[in-house]
Amino acid sequence: MIRALKDIKPALLIAAIALGIAAECHEAKAAEMKTAIVAGGCFWCVEADFEKVKGVAEVVSGFTGGTVADPSYKQVVRGGTGHYEAVKITYDPASVSYAQLVTLFFRSVDPTDAGGQFCDRGHSYRTAIFVSDPAEKAAAEAALQKAETALGQDIVTPILPAAPFYPAEAYHQDYYKKSDLVLTRFGPQSKAEAYKKYRKACGRDARVRQLWGNQAPFAGS
Repeated sequence: MIRALKDIKPALLIAAIALGIAAECHEAKAAEMKTAIVAGGCFWCVEADFEKVKGVAEVVSGFTGGTVADPSYKQVVRGGTGHYEAVKITYDPASVSYAQLVTLFFRSVDPTDAGGQFCDRGHSYRTAIFVSDPAEKAAAEAALQKAETALGQDIVTPILPAAPFYPAEAYHQDYYKKSDLVLTRFGPQSKAEAYKKYRKACGRDARVRQLWGNQAPFAGS
Protein backbone atom coordinates (compact mmCIF):
# COMPACT_ATOMS: atom_id res chain seq x y z
CA MET A 1 0.00 0.00 0.00
CA ILE A 2 2.79 2.45 0.88
CA ARG A 3 4.57 1.74 -2.42
CA ALA A 4 1.29 2.24 -4.31
CA LEU A 5 0.83 5.65 -2.68
CA LYS A 6 4.41 6.62 -3.55
CA ASP A 7 3.74 5.63 -7.15
CA ILE A 8 0.61 7.81 -7.27
CA LYS A 9 2.39 11.01 -6.19
CA PRO A 10 4.51 11.43 -9.36
CA ALA A 11 1.42 10.78 -11.47
CA LEU A 12 -0.52 13.43 -9.57
CA LEU A 13 2.37 15.87 -9.98
CA ILE A 14 2.53 15.26 -13.73
CA ALA A 15 -1.24 15.71 -14.00
CA ALA A 16 -1.09 18.96 -12.02
CA ILE A 17 1.70 20.29 -14.22
CA ALA A 18 -0.24 19.35 -17.35
CA LEU A 19 -3.36 21.10 -16.04
CA GLY A 20 -1.30 24.17 -15.17
CA ILE A 21 0.20 24.32 -18.66
CA ALA A 22 -3.24 23.89 -20.23
CA ALA A 23 -4.63 26.70 -18.08
CA GLU A 24 -1.73 28.98 -19.02
CA CYS A 25 -2.25 28.20 -22.71
CA HIS A 26 -5.97 28.96 -22.38
CA GLU A 27 -5.22 32.25 -20.64
CA ALA A 28 -2.63 33.16 -23.26
CA LYS A 29 -5.11 32.41 -26.05
CA ALA A 30 -7.79 34.50 -24.34
CA ALA A 31 -5.31 37.33 -23.82
CA GLU A 32 -4.57 37.41 -27.55
CA MET A 33 -8.11 38.52 -28.41
CA LYS A 34 -8.60 42.25 -28.98
CA THR A 35 -11.57 44.56 -29.40
CA ALA A 36 -12.55 47.34 -31.78
CA ILE A 37 -15.44 49.76 -31.35
CA VAL A 38 -17.15 51.44 -34.31
CA ALA A 39 -20.44 53.23 -34.93
CA GLY A 40 -22.07 52.76 -38.32
CA GLY A 41 -25.73 53.61 -37.99
CA CYS A 42 -28.12 50.82 -37.04
CA PHE A 43 -26.13 48.49 -34.81
CA TRP A 44 -28.14 45.47 -35.96
CA CYS A 45 -26.65 45.94 -39.43
CA VAL A 46 -23.07 46.53 -38.28
CA GLU A 47 -23.27 43.48 -36.01
CA ALA A 48 -24.64 41.33 -38.85
CA ASP A 49 -21.87 42.50 -41.20
CA PHE A 50 -18.88 41.99 -38.93
CA GLU A 51 -19.99 38.63 -37.58
CA LYS A 52 -19.29 37.38 -41.14
CA VAL A 53 -15.61 38.36 -40.95
CA LYS A 54 -13.12 35.54 -40.48
CA GLY A 55 -11.25 36.03 -37.21
CA VAL A 56 -14.12 37.88 -35.50
CA ALA A 57 -15.26 35.94 -32.45
CA GLU A 58 -18.15 38.13 -31.28
CA VAL A 59 -19.91 41.39 -32.05
CA VAL A 60 -22.01 43.10 -29.37
CA SER A 61 -24.49 45.89 -30.09
CA GLY A 62 -24.46 48.79 -27.67
CA PHE A 63 -23.86 52.46 -27.00
CA THR A 64 -20.77 54.62 -26.50
CA GLY A 65 -19.54 58.19 -26.62
CA GLY A 66 -22.21 59.72 -24.40
CA THR A 67 -22.59 61.22 -20.95
CA VAL A 68 -25.21 58.92 -19.38
CA ALA A 69 -24.08 55.72 -17.69
CA ASP A 70 -25.66 52.50 -18.96
CA PRO A 71 -28.40 54.15 -21.04
CA SER A 72 -31.43 52.32 -22.39
CA TYR A 73 -32.21 52.14 -26.10
CA LYS A 74 -35.19 54.45 -25.59
CA GLN A 75 -32.99 57.03 -23.88
CA VAL A 76 -30.47 57.00 -26.70
CA VAL A 77 -32.94 57.27 -29.58
CA ARG A 78 -34.88 59.97 -27.73
CA GLY A 79 -31.70 62.05 -27.76
CA GLY A 80 -29.77 64.02 -25.20
CA THR A 81 -27.43 61.27 -23.97
CA GLY A 82 -24.74 61.93 -26.56
CA HIS A 83 -24.37 58.24 -27.33
CA TYR A 84 -23.81 56.58 -30.68
CA GLU A 85 -25.31 53.23 -31.59
CA ALA A 86 -22.11 51.21 -31.80
CA VAL A 87 -20.69 47.71 -31.76
CA LYS A 88 -17.81 46.12 -29.90
CA ILE A 89 -15.96 43.65 -32.12
CA THR A 90 -13.90 40.95 -30.42
CA TYR A 91 -11.35 39.56 -32.85
CA ASP A 92 -8.24 37.43 -33.16
CA PRO A 93 -5.40 39.64 -34.46
CA ALA A 94 -3.65 36.54 -35.77
CA SER A 95 -6.52 36.14 -38.25
CA VAL A 96 -7.63 39.70 -38.96
CA SER A 97 -5.90 42.98 -38.14
CA TYR A 98 -7.34 46.17 -36.72
CA ALA A 99 -6.34 47.93 -39.95
CA GLN A 100 -8.35 45.42 -41.97
CA LEU A 101 -11.38 45.86 -39.72
CA VAL A 102 -11.45 49.65 -40.04
CA THR A 103 -10.91 49.36 -43.80
CA LEU A 104 -13.93 47.05 -44.00
CA PHE A 105 -15.85 49.44 -41.77
CA PHE A 106 -15.38 52.46 -44.04
CA ARG A 107 -16.57 50.40 -47.00
CA SER A 108 -19.68 49.22 -45.17
CA VAL A 109 -21.09 52.69 -44.43
CA ASP A 110 -21.57 56.10 -46.02
CA PRO A 111 -18.71 58.02 -44.38
CA THR A 112 -19.64 61.18 -46.27
CA ASP A 113 -22.93 61.58 -44.37
CA ALA A 114 -22.72 63.71 -41.22
CA GLY A 115 -26.42 63.51 -40.34
CA GLY A 116 -26.90 59.80 -39.72
CA GLN A 117 -26.87 56.71 -41.89
CA PHE A 118 -29.27 55.90 -44.70
CA CYS A 119 -32.88 56.20 -43.47
CA ASP A 120 -31.80 56.60 -39.83
CA ARG A 121 -31.15 60.23 -39.01
CA GLY A 122 -29.79 61.97 -35.93
CA HIS A 123 -26.77 61.98 -33.63
CA SER A 124 -27.04 58.39 -32.43
CA TYR A 125 -26.88 57.05 -36.00
CA ARG A 126 -23.74 58.89 -37.11
CA THR A 127 -20.53 57.08 -37.95
CA ALA A 128 -17.42 57.11 -35.77
CA ILE A 129 -14.37 55.02 -34.88
CA PHE A 130 -13.38 54.84 -31.21
CA VAL A 131 -9.66 54.21 -30.65
CA SER A 132 -7.97 53.07 -27.46
CA ASP A 133 -4.28 53.64 -28.21
CA PRO A 134 -1.89 55.38 -30.66
CA ALA A 135 -1.59 52.29 -32.85
CA GLU A 136 -5.35 52.10 -33.36
CA LYS A 137 -5.49 55.83 -34.03
CA ALA A 138 -2.75 55.59 -36.67
CA ALA A 139 -4.45 52.63 -38.36
CA ALA A 140 -7.83 54.38 -38.35
CA GLU A 141 -6.33 57.59 -39.77
CA ALA A 142 -4.57 55.64 -42.52
CA ALA A 143 -7.81 53.83 -43.40
CA LEU A 144 -9.66 57.15 -43.47
CA GLN A 145 -7.13 58.66 -45.88
CA LYS A 146 -7.37 55.64 -48.17
CA ALA A 147 -11.17 55.83 -48.09
CA GLU A 148 -11.09 59.53 -48.92
CA THR A 149 -8.75 58.90 -51.84
CA ALA A 150 -10.86 56.00 -53.10
CA LEU A 151 -14.07 58.04 -53.01
CA GLY A 152 -12.63 61.40 -54.02
CA GLN A 153 -14.88 62.94 -51.36
CA ASP A 154 -14.44 64.32 -47.87
CA ILE A 155 -14.87 61.77 -45.09
CA VAL A 156 -16.81 63.10 -42.09
CA THR A 157 -16.46 60.02 -39.85
CA PRO A 158 -14.59 61.19 -36.73
CA ILE A 159 -11.88 59.20 -35.00
CA LEU A 160 -12.59 59.60 -31.28
CA PRO A 161 -10.99 58.44 -28.02
CA ALA A 162 -12.54 55.25 -26.69
CA ALA A 163 -15.26 55.80 -24.12
CA PRO A 164 -17.22 53.38 -21.91
CA PHE A 165 -19.19 50.90 -24.00
CA TYR A 166 -22.58 49.76 -22.73
CA PRO A 167 -24.21 46.66 -24.27
CA ALA A 168 -27.75 47.21 -25.52
CA GLU A 169 -30.69 45.22 -24.18
CA ALA A 170 -30.68 41.47 -24.87
CA TYR A 171 -33.41 41.69 -27.52
CA HIS A 172 -31.09 43.77 -29.73
CA GLN A 173 -28.27 41.21 -29.73
CA ASP A 174 -28.14 39.00 -32.86
CA TYR A 175 -31.43 40.56 -33.93
CA TYR A 176 -30.77 39.68 -37.55
CA LYS A 177 -30.95 35.93 -36.93
CA LYS A 178 -33.68 35.58 -34.28
CA SER A 179 -36.81 33.56 -35.01
CA ASP A 180 -39.21 35.04 -32.46
CA LEU A 181 -42.05 37.10 -33.91
CA VAL A 182 -42.51 40.87 -33.92
CA LEU A 183 -45.41 42.92 -35.27
CA THR A 184 -44.43 44.99 -38.31
CA ARG A 185 -46.29 46.98 -40.94
CA PHE A 186 -46.11 43.80 -43.02
CA GLY A 187 -47.81 41.85 -40.24
CA PRO A 188 -46.20 39.38 -37.82
CA GLN A 189 -42.66 38.55 -38.89
CA SER A 190 -39.69 36.81 -37.37
CA LYS A 191 -37.03 39.27 -36.27
CA ALA A 192 -34.73 37.86 -38.95
CA GLU A 193 -37.29 38.57 -41.70
CA ALA A 194 -38.18 41.97 -40.24
CA TYR A 195 -34.48 42.84 -40.18
CA LYS A 196 -34.03 41.93 -43.86
CA LYS A 197 -37.01 44.07 -44.88
CA TYR A 198 -35.86 46.96 -42.71
CA ARG A 199 -32.34 46.83 -44.18
CA LYS A 200 -33.65 46.83 -47.74
CA ALA A 201 -36.24 49.56 -47.12
CA CYS A 202 -33.64 51.72 -45.39
CA GLY A 203 -31.48 51.65 -48.53
CA ARG A 204 -28.29 50.66 -46.74
CA ASP A 205 -26.91 48.22 -49.29
CA ALA A 206 -28.05 50.26 -52.28
CA ARG A 207 -26.22 53.35 -51.04
CA VAL A 208 -23.09 51.42 -50.06
CA ARG A 209 -22.96 49.81 -53.51
CA GLN A 210 -23.46 53.22 -55.11
CA LEU A 211 -20.50 54.62 -53.16
CA TRP A 212 -18.12 51.69 -53.12
CA GLY A 213 -19.08 49.44 -56.02
CA ASN A 214 -17.16 46.16 -55.89
CA GLN A 215 -15.20 47.40 -52.86
CA ALA A 216 -18.34 47.04 -50.70
CA PRO A 217 -17.67 43.90 -48.62
CA PHE A 218 -21.14 43.29 -47.19
CA ALA A 219 -23.75 44.97 -49.41
CA GLY A 220 -26.32 42.45 -50.48
CA SER A 221 -24.89 39.68 -48.30
